Amino acid sequence: MRGPVVVGVDGSPSSLVAVETAARTAERQGVELQLVHAVDWPAGPPKDGAGAWGLRPERDHTGSNGALAEAERRARRAAPRVDVRCEVLMGEPAQVLESESWDAGLTVVGHQPMGTGGHPHRSVAGQLLARGPRPVLVVCGRKEPAGPVVLVGGESTAARQAAEFAFAEAEARGVPLLLLDTRRIWQRRSHSLPASLLIRLRERHPEVAVRRQVVKGRIQRSLIRLSADAQLVVAGSRGRGGASGPLDPAVLRDMACPVAVVRSGRR
Repeated sequence: MRGPVVVGVDGSPSSLVAVETAARTAERQGVELQLVHAVDWPAGPPKDGAGAWGLRPERDHTGSNGALAEAERRARRAAPRVDVRCEVLMGEPAQVLESESWDAGLTVVGHQPMGTGGHPHRSVAGQLLARGPRPVLVVCGRKEPAGPVVLVGGESTAARQAAEFAFAEAEARGVPLLLLDTRRIWQRRSHSLPASLLIRLRERHPEVAVRRQVVKGRIQRSLIRLSADAQLVVAGSRGRGGASGPLDPAVLRDMACPVAVVRSGRR
């Protein structure tokens, strides 16, 4: 994994759980942890005596400093050896995290069930899954999940990049990998990773035990069921916009473990 692990901080319980997960990931990968708190643009003209955006650091940033201080405490408790950097940035949270993600190896966010207007695609997690430039990890489900890493197979570029991510995570976590070959009910052949790629990944990660399973029908239902006994689910995503492959934002509310989406062409 190249680049820091970036995690969004807003002081909510879900974001603090995401911080702990991000800290352990950063420590495991030997990279820096970057805590990011976004301060939305203030409405209206600046007030007398205020800064360029109407912010008084000693007052308006109190919430930011408190949220970051608690997040840093949680991060150091979860991963004592990790290097932590804290940032307060101006802008809408999803846009700030998307911008910071360009130099990151992984972006981590907590899962809020609904976004603006009650629509899951408008949540920070939903927006990052739709357009994040780097792998996005959404921390949802059980607090301390255990079990294998589950990978959704496929022949697309996104699926191949997701496979590289999943194998590296399984090796770092010291757990087996469950590879899902998907097949529609009316199809005779299943969609899985190319044999040459699977051989190469197994040679690169010899300690990762791989088990394969064919999934027929709707992959989302199978992922929800399998997440109950997994510690991470990984899938690729080719498109932009609201859809994020099998790990669509609407599915997150039923997942029992964290999920990672790796976009095609964005390493």
